[in-house]
Amino acid sequence: METLFQDLRYALTQLRKAPGFTITVVITLALGIGATTAIFTLVHGILLRSLPVADPARLYRIGDTDDCCVNGGFVGDNGDFDIFSYDLYLHLKNSAPEFEELAAMQAGQNSFSVRRGNALAKSLQGEFVSGNYFSTLGLGVFLGRPLGEVDDTPASAPATVVSYRAWQTEFAGDASLVGSTIFIQAKPFTVVGVAPPSFFGDRVTDVAADFWMPLATEPYVHGPNSILHHADSHWLYPLGRVRPGTNVGALQAKLSAVLRQWMSTRAAYTEIGGAAEIPKQHVMIVPGGGGIQNLQLEAGKGLRMLMALSAVVLLIACANIANLLLARATTRRADMALRTALGAGRRRLIRQVLTECVLLSCIGGLTGLAVAYAGSHTILALAFPDAKNLTIDASPSLPVLGFAFLVSLLTGILFGTAPAWLSSHAQPSEALRGANRSTRDRSSLPQKTLVVMQASLSLVLLAGAMLMSKSLAKLEHQNFGVATANRYVLQFDPEGAGYTIERLPALYKEMEDRFAALPGVANVALALYSPLQGDNWGDCIIQQGHPAPGPNSKCGATWDRVSPHFLDAVGVPIVRGRGLTEQDTATSQLVAVVNQAFVKRFFPNDDPIGKHFGIDFPQYSGIYEIVGVFAAFKMNNPRDPIRPVFLRPLAQRFTGFQEPEMITGETRSMFINSVILNFNAPQQNVDSLIRRTLAGIDPNLTVADLRSFDAQVVGNFNQERLIARLTSLFGIVALILASVGLYGVTSYFVARRTSEIGVRMALGASRSSVLTMVLGGALGQILLGLGLGIPAALLAGHLMASQLYGVGSYDPLALLSATFVLGFCAAIAGFVPARRAASIEPMEALRTE
Repeated sequence: METLFQDLRYALTQLRKAPGFTITVVITLALGIGATTAIFTLVHGILLRSLPVADPARLYRIGDTDDCCVNGGFVGDNGDFDIFSYDLYLHLKNSAPEFEELAAMQAGQNSFSVRRGNALAKSLQGEFVSGNYFSTLGLGVFLGRPLGEVDDTPASAPATVVSYRAWQTEFAGDASLVGSTIFIQAKPFTVVGVAPPSFFGDRVTDVAADFWMPLATEPYVHGPNSILHHADSHWLYPLGRVRPGTNVGALQAKLSAVLRQWMSTRAAYTEIGGAAEIPKQHVMIVPGGGGIQNLQLEAGKGLRMLMALSAVVLLIACANIANLLLARATTRRADMALRTALGAGRRRLIRQVLTECVLLSCIGGLTGLAVAYAGSHTILALAFPDAKNLTIDASPSLPVLGFAFLVSLLTGILFGTAPAWLSSHAQPSEALRGANRSTRDRSSLPQKTLVVMQASLSLVLLAGAMLMSKSLAKLEHQNFGVATANRYVLQFDPEGAGYTIERLPALYKEMEDRFAALPGVANVALALYSPLQGDNWGDCIIQQGHPAPGPNSKCGATWDRVSPHFLDAVGVPIVRGRGLTEQDTATSQLVAVVNQAFVKRFFPNDDPIGKHFGIDFPQYSGIYEIVGVFAAFKMNNPRDPIRPVFLRPLAQRFTGFQEPEMITGETRSMFINSVILNFNAPQQNVDSLIRRTLAGIDPNLTVADLRSFDAQVVGNFNQERLIARLTSLFGIVALILASVGLYGVTSYFVARRTSEIGVRMALGASRSSVLTMVLGGALGQILLGLGLGIPAALLAGHLMASQLYGVGSYDPLALLSATFVLGFCAAIAGFVPARRAASIEPMEALRTE
């Protein structure tokens, strides 16, 4: 132990003697370790985090993908069934005693209008869950009691548990909230408890639930729009706690057989060729300790890529520091040789140098933690700019601190091994001859090798940055087919304000009139949802006179319910026929306008005007008449090709559906979500103007969201923008480190060979030949690095292919650009010391020697 303290004191003394060297190394390490730790913080907080519940290792989910939010019929193309109706959930629960408890939770999380007393209503996130939700997770409460099986029956009084965060922020931490009544969607609920402070729900998300309601209250909240008892409407995720010793593989096979047997009794799966699809259907049972993994599935590939790229930055930083230490070890060779001559053992010398390196890396690691803390919070703010209930914690946790310490320790050993070995081999004779008169320089080859490695890794990062930036530009500047300038989107919830379907027409008329009367408004449109909002309603299209499509037919189309000026409001022209008008009323022929992709898919060889079609069932194949065709535009995911889309008038509702699911879907679609306002010119104080107008129509109507149409479109690319920016940042840091490394090695080469260069010039060598010699040596290392880096960059591009849009994984322009940038910076980094070498005066060099 005494020896260790001596080594530490010696290391601190050496670092204090060289403050410039110490600061350079610490900053370089802070960048490398900070970048890696920041990304690991997010990886741990998103991909590796377990739910804060009892024994999460025993939790398993039935289903493994992110299908959401209400589906019908067969789910997925490969038979992987992962979202379930209430009836099917109960059937699985009763068929699987291997689960101690099996809970169910809503797949999608919706906003609800919530009011307490006479206060104004707020838009909060809510989630329907089974009565055994809290007991399955092994959770108690902070105040009151949790929901129980007794609350999940039709006869029970409506009850809810509020999250601790919502209790603090929305209800001011008022203890009297427990036992009091709040109104959810204008329906009274008794708050029976407040969840524990650490519990954020059953999934890592940016829209965590503010409260939980029993599944049995879903019909109470939604009335005629309820889907609880629709056996073929899938909207629940099951999550359960298995009994000890359960064979999960055997349980998966058993429940897959139960699923197929249940389907064989349902006409929705056996008719129209569906029976042939039933044998393919199965479930996957996966670990559920991390909860519902939708965000993990969405962001996992990007985070893993960023983790790999940050590790490359750390390797480049290590190579840079190793170069500095090799140069420093050479300058200290006389000191080490003298200590060897005085009897110091080689192992002691190696230990002292390694101690110095590890101490440096730990100091850099501590500084890197500050970089990581700021970086991870910045990354979250960029990735989720509008998040209200973000459950990702970017603060350093024990695993993150452990990771940072381990990286620091390994980094010190990694970049310190070569200098320690070199220092320990100093010969005593060098102490007498003088360090600068050494007959050979063992550090030259390792230093050049490290520069080559830096160049090759930097090229990989630069090429990746070019690809991601080009992909982002393609995404953001594609032709969406809509006009976004001077347009705003208001989202609200008429159902939450207590409106019934009979009161909706008057509300919609007043909203159109009041908003149209605002100064500068050119168009007002109401819609079930707006373009690129992240929503999608879809059905299977059946043309009149055609047989019902089979389960594998591509009959899906997106649809929306809109007011007459919708297309004008989003800047989409009619290319054939007419648009929707005020004459399309509740008593007139049911009509629809369709996009060009719809015509191409369903009426490729016909004039679509006047043609009829329906949805889902053959008996409804003639209910809608096509009266117009509009230009194609991106309605849903901007990364996907344009889907077939049809628009229906807001005023028309089909009352001939017989199936409960169809009736409910038609009724729910009458409760619109969005208002689009198109102004003639840029406006001031639009936010307050729109909010005042909505409050003037009805104070109970809450604003769920309000933003410009531009912001709504751009918000689709938050994660891609973040990844592109971070990749570019990593590329720039790598470029700087590689250039500094080349500059340092070349400068060291010039300093070590000053006398040789002086002799050459004394014997007649020209300054240009010296410049060429030094610069050629520097560029030779870079060329070798490029030769190794180009194949690596191509491989990296192939691995990044899933993150790219409109850009091939092999993009010659991106690779050439990265090569040029690296080569140019390397030429500058090599030219400065080469020019200094060419300016050496022979007599001064010989005199110094």
